[in-house]
Amino acid sequence: MFGGPEGLVILVLLLVLFGGSQLPKLAKNLGEAQRELRKGMEPPESSPATPAAAAAALPAPELPETATPNP
Repeated sequence: MFGGPEGLVILVLLLVLFGGSQLPKLAKNLGEAQRELRKGMEPPESSPATPAAAAAALPAPELPETATPNP
C-alpha cells in the first residue's frame, strides 16, 4: 500500500502524535473496529425473509392479569 519512505514518515508522525505507549492501544482498537465492520458486512445466516415471518418467530408478550369488577 505505502512504499518504504512514505510508510516510515507515517510511522514517525504516529509516534510523535500519539507517543509510544498509546500505539498498541490504537492498533488494538483499529483491529476491533475492522473485525466489527467485517462482521457487519456478512449476510445474516438465518434471518427471516419478511417482517411478518420475523414477528411470528417472536414469543407472544405476557399480559398482566387485570381484576374484573363483579356487577
